[in-house]
Amino acid sequence: MQSDGKGILKELGKTGEKLTAIGIGTWKMSKTDESVMAIQAGLDEGSNFVDTAEYYMNEEMVGKAIKDREVFIATKVFPTHFRYDKVIKACEHSLSKLGRKSIDLYQLHWPNKHVPIEETMKAMEKLVDDGKIRYIGVSNFDIEELKEAQGAMKKYEIVSNQVEYSPMVTYIENGLLQYCQREKISVIAYSPLKHGSAMNIVSSKRSAISEIAEKHGASVPQVILRWIISKESVIAIPKSSNPERVKENIRSMHLDLNADEIAKIDESIREFKYSSTKAKFGPFISFFSRF
Repeated sequence: MQSDGKGILKELGKTGEKLTAIGIGTWKMSKTDESVMAIQAGLDEGSNFVDTAEYYMNEEMVGKAIKDREVFIATKVFPTHFRYDKVIKACEHSLSKLGRKSIDLYQLHWPNKHVPIEETMKAMEKLVDDGKIRYIGVSNFDIEELKEAQGAMKKYEIVSNQVEYSPMVTYIENGLLQYCQREKISVIAYSPLKHGSAMNIVSSKRSAISEIAEKHGASVPQVILRWIISKESVIAIPKSSNPERVKENIRSMHLDLNADEIAKIDESIREFKYSSTKAKFGPFISFFSRF
């Protein structure tokens, strides 16, 4: 973990690429000028990483926000497009919408057991060879799915796994996080504030998080984000359409939590047992991906 004066930098996998520990998520971000301003506010505040997906249907808006800026852009291909030709076409569509010649990180959005992973990864590696993408990642993959995906690759490595991680949802701590850390696969934490419910629940009562926030003169979301990125190899991508809130999120990189405070938060969140997005929607997406 390094700092460049603007924030904490973390290596993406084993690539040598340095990303800010707080990126900018765009799930459910509308295609409005306010969204453009929110993304640009985060970049101006020091973040260098924006994540989107073809499924979000806002790549064109993201492209507008990052135009003429040096930014690491990540997007995802939905599992209904995991056949070889469809992967290639989906990438080309994303490139066009983003207004880019190359996508920095192209991710498989969800596992798809109905398409051989070898076929999908062959297309992903072809995209790297052709210069259309730089790095290959996955999202919502468990350990076995990660191993299978990596085993299907001939030339390159999986550099990241984007998964849900917040004080409310900590299932990755039961092995997946540790596996990614051992294998030098970056964990990109989506919904780190649980769509706002995390801070509402934590703020509604005295807790280790709210007490630490008060002590540092910080907000509860800032403490939550700083706790998440204190974990080895973890990058967080909170989403907000409010420019001021986005800047606040980015500034959480400058919050200095000590080891005792991190440990207190680790202990305090054990009471939360919320279901993950993967547990709730994974079976439906798996069924839908057959078509």
